[in-house]
Amino acid sequence: MTASSTSLLVLLLGRWAWSVCPPMCSCSQGHRVVDCSSRGLTTLPHGLQHNIRSLNLSVNSLQDLDNQLGHYGHLRTLDLSYNHLESLPCLLPRALWDIRAVGNQLHSLDKNDTAYHWNLKLLDLSSNVLERVVFINNTLPGLQALNLSRNRLWTVPTNMPHNLESIDLSFNYLAKILSGSLDRLPRLARFYLHANHFARLAGGIFDKLDALQVVTLGGNPWACEEEENVAQLLRWAEQTRATVLGCPCYTKAICGGGDQATRGSGLHPVLLTGPPLGFNGEGPPRTTDVSTGHHMRSALSDRPQDKRGGNGSGYHLVSAWIPSTTRTTVPPNHPTAKPKVTILRSNGLRLFPKIPFKSPLTVLVLMKAFHTD
Repeated sequence: MTASSTSLLVLLLGRWAWSVCPPMCSCSQGHRVVDCSSRGLTTLPHGLQHNIRSLNLSVNSLQDLDNQLGHYGHLRTLDLSYNHLESLPCLLPRALWDIRAVGNQLHSLDKNDTAYHWNLKLLDLSSNVLERVVFINNTLPGLQALNLSRNRLWTVPTNMPHNLESIDLSFNYLAKILSGSLDRLPRLARFYLHANHFARLAGGIFDKLDALQVVTLGGNPWACEEEENVAQLLRWAEQTRATVLGCPCYTKAICGGGDQATRGSGLHPVLLTGPPLGFNGEGPPRTTDVSTGHHMRSALSDRPQDKRGGNGSGYHLVSAWIPSTTRTTVPPNHPTAKPKVTILRSNGLRLFPKIPFKSPLTVLVLMKAFHTD
C-alpha cells in the first residue's frame, strides 16, 4: 500500500470515527444534535462525539450522571427530564445555554451546582421535589429564565441571578418572601406566584421590580379579613403598571396596568380563583404530553400576547397549560412525586360550576363578549 493510499485510509477512518452516532439514538446536523429520549437507558450511551451541541436524554431511567458529561465542551443544550435523578449531575459542561431536568427526584439545588455556568440562559427544574434552592450572589450572569414551579419550596429563593427576565415559582408551598429578596432583579418582567400558600406579603416587596410586566397572584389563601395586612398589597395591585393576574381577595380578575388596557374594549375577564379547572391538588396526571425538545411548559411560561386585531375583535389568552407538539407517554410507574398544594377558597361568588376537564387546564381567560344588534 502506498503512502498516499495509507493517508487516505487514515483520513476516511478518522472522519468515520468523528461522525459516529450511538445505535440506540438518532442524530442530525453532522451527528452533533443527538436524541436519545425514550430509549429505556440506564447509563449514558457510548459513542457520543466529543463535539456534540445538543443532547436529549429525557424519558429514560437514568439515576446518576455525575462526572460523565463534563468533557463535552461544546454542549449547549441538555435535556435530562423525566429520569430518576436525585441531584443535578456534578461537573456539567460550562458552555451550556439550556439545562432541563423536569420531572425527576431532585431534592435540592446547591450553590456549587450552578456556580460556574456563566453561559446558562435557561434553567428548568420544574416538577421535582425541591425543598431548598441556593444561589451564590453574582453567579449565573446570563440566566434569563428560571422555572422552579411544581416543587416543595416554602420560601422564595434568595440571591437569584440579577439578569433574570422570567421566574416561575407557581404550584409550590410558598408562604413568605424574605425582605430584600427581590431588590436586585432589575430586568424581571414575568413573575409567576399563583397556586401557593401566601396569606400576606410585606409592604413594598415588589417596589424595586421596575421592569415587571406580569405577576400572577391567584390561587393563594390571602388573609382578606386582616385588612391592615392586605391593604398595602391591594393598593399596589391597583396602582402598579404591571398586569396583575388574579388580584388578591377576589377583588377582580385583572388589576394594575393590564386592567386599564381592558376597560372599554368589550373584553370581560373571568377569574377561576380556586384551583384551576381540572386541578386536583396534585397537578397534571403523570401521563401527559411532553416534547422531546421542550417537554411540558409551565402554566404561565410566556408573557400574555394580545391577539386582538385592528378592529378590536378576537381574544386574549393570558394563561394556559400549553400542550407540546410531540406526544410521548411518561411511564406510569415513574417515581416523581407531586407536591400537594392546598388552596383555600373564599366564600365569594363562584363564577363557573365545577366541571371535570381532561384537556390541558386553563388558569385565567379573557373572553370577547359578542353582541348582536
